[in-house]
Amino acid sequence: MLTGIVIDALDVVHMDRFWLDATRGRTGGLQLRFVPTAKPKTAHKNRLHLDLAGGPDWEAEVARLLTLGATRVDIGQGDAPWDVLADPEGNEFCVLRPGHPGVLADSGLVAICLDVAEEDRYAQCAFWQSQADWHAVESHDWGVRLRRRPTSTVSLVMGPPAAPKTARNRLRLEITQRDCEPGEFLDAGGNEFHVTG
Repeated sequence: MLTGIVIDALDVVHMDRFWLDATRGRTGGLQLRFVPTAKPKTAHKNRLHLDLAGGPDWEAEVARLLTLGATRVDIGQGDAPWDVLADPEGNEFCVLRPGHPGVLADSGLVAICLDVAEEDRYAQCAFWQSQADWHAVESHDWGVRLRRRPTSTVSLVMGPPAAPKTARNRLRLEITQRDCEPGEFLDAGGNEFHVTG
């Protein structure tokens, strides 16, 4: 079962505090776990990122996140109905505006977005349905959305475009499986993920 996200951090304590405040502690029951690394983020866009709900006053929410230490970034999003920010260590995340499709909460973490090449979409969907015990609730040109339950506030969204894989992912999904050897493995698209017992 999908139980969390593992995030590499230069400053584990600072990143933990930032994300606790950024999500207002609302993570849909998923754990954000920070592990120390000595390697800073490269300029490449992460293949896994988080989406937060902006709520009815999304501009104030963006301002609040900037005050917490986020920065605005341009990853080529153009005039999209969301704002792209980066956490204090450069990991991109989106703040979704009101009325965004698939958002079931006004604040906190609402989506985990995994870049998946269009030709790999169905293989990745099948893989993550089997590993995460989440189920597809939507399938569109933009990708596939999985949820633990139809009313779960957090979804796993998989779709193109897929950022090039040049190094180990800084953000990784974490699943809990009984009777399984803990460790780090690769999904169908070559993305690392963690297994805990």
